[in-house]
Amino acid sequence: MAASMWRVGSSAGRAIAKARSPVLLPWKRGQGSISYAQSLQAHPETLLSTLDNGLRVASEETGHSTCTVGLWVNCGSRYETTKNNGAAFFLEHLAFKGTKKYPQGALEQEVESMGAHLSAYTSREHTAYYMKSLAKDLPKAVELLAEVVQGSLLSEAEIEHQRGVVLQELEEMEGSLQDVCMDLLHATSFQGTPLGQSTLGPSHNARTLTRQDLLEFISSHFKAPRMVLAAAGGVNHRELVDLARQHLGGVSFQYEGDAVPVLSRCRFTGSEVRMRDDAMPLAHVAIAVEGASATSPDLVPLMLANAIVGSYDVTYGGGKNLSSRLARAAVEDKLCQRYHAFHTSYADTGLLGVYFVSDKHHVDDMMFMVQNTWMNLCTTVTESDVARAKSVVKATLLDQLDGTTPACEDIGRQVLIHGRRVPLAEWDAKIDAVTAKMVRDVCSKYIYDKCPAVAAVGPIEQLPDYNRVRSSMYWLRI
Repeated sequence: MAASMWRVGSSAGRAIAKARSPVLLPWKRGQGSISYAQSLQAHPETLLSTLDNGLRVASEETGHSTCTVGLWVNCGSRYETTKNNGAAFFLEHLAFKGTKKYPQGALEQEVESMGAHLSAYTSREHTAYYMKSLAKDLPKAVELLAEVVQGSLLSEAEIEHQRGVVLQELEEMEGSLQDVCMDLLHATSFQGTPLGQSTLGPSHNARTLTRQDLLEFISSHFKAPRMVLAAAGGVNHRELVDLARQHLGGVSFQYEGDAVPVLSRCRFTGSEVRMRDDAMPLAHVAIAVEGASATSPDLVPLMLANAIVGSYDVTYGGGKNLSSRLARAAVEDKLCQRYHAFHTSYADTGLLGVYFVSDKHHVDDMMFMVQNTWMNLCTTVTESDVARAKSVVKATLLDQLDGTTPACEDIGRQVLIHGRRVPLAEWDAKIDAVTAKMVRDVCSKYIYDKCPAVAAVGPIEQLPDYNRVRSSMYWLRI
């Protein structure tokens, strides 16, 4: 979930996270465009250093007049218990409400005077606090971020105030049926495990979490070896390391007793959850199998498989000319309002699936087509299918790094996951190495004859029962 300093979870915060600024690449007079190969060569190197306390500092210098700098922390709802589920999200709301050095008014004034944007988000495995500012204001940005992470006041009065804000956001989220559907999918896929918990936590916890609960969560997880100070844009790496040493060199790297958090294996369970409501105009359905982890060698073939499945929205153009067979069927037979394939990767597991929105008359047909598309991935994918998917994935990779904020986020996440940032050229080589046979083999490994998880909300009377869905996960051949 995203947050901004002025209103946690606001659209402003999400807009910041999606900010775009031009990529600086070599250009010559008369040169109208830059090739993909040139863009790979021109992509700056990511420099990585480690402080004495284990905190890592990573940066990419692009020469922009702006920069984004942030702290990425290896903690989220997966590290929470049933009792404190929602703690990381609650802390996100309290982060910008004043620190020991800067009361809330002073903190806001500092950010406003810089013309900067301060924001945060929480996911199932990561928490991030970051700021976009002019490059010349990097020292102040790092100082403020260090204050926010290390010195938040967590006053009782503000905690009580934020309870109401969190409860309101929980209520608002119930109106986002895609979020509801995906939370239900996690709950049934990883039932009985921390990955099944919502990032926001239940309303009961929002009402009962105490200041001591929050302090204990910080003490257990906000340790230097689990943090990355990432920056992109007009930043000098040596200066960033010096600033990190000055403001974050004192972050603890020690745990009390035997309290080092260890991730337990979150098992996947083929199952379903349904919330039928015939008064709703559209059905929201997600089907998924267990996917690859963030470090699995199968990740890239599955990225290409998802690109083959594609996506569709009724507002799109294209129709019969769309490359995805599922998208063409959605257009020609009016099977759905929209759909998209997804692959959400975690440290040791993942969810590979398709989410779609359909009217009650086409739920059955759309589910059939989704599963038929999956069977085609396992059996009949061609080299031309893979070639198109490679172009899509490569373009998406470049687009996702177009700007200092997405680049900074990519650095923070990848250093937490891989211990380094995987260069674009390396991703490119991995993509080029994939063949149609590899896609078929990897999809067969994850999809064929596997028990799926299904989550559905709305007028879902026509949704096939689970036994029928399960029986469509393979083809009988004579």
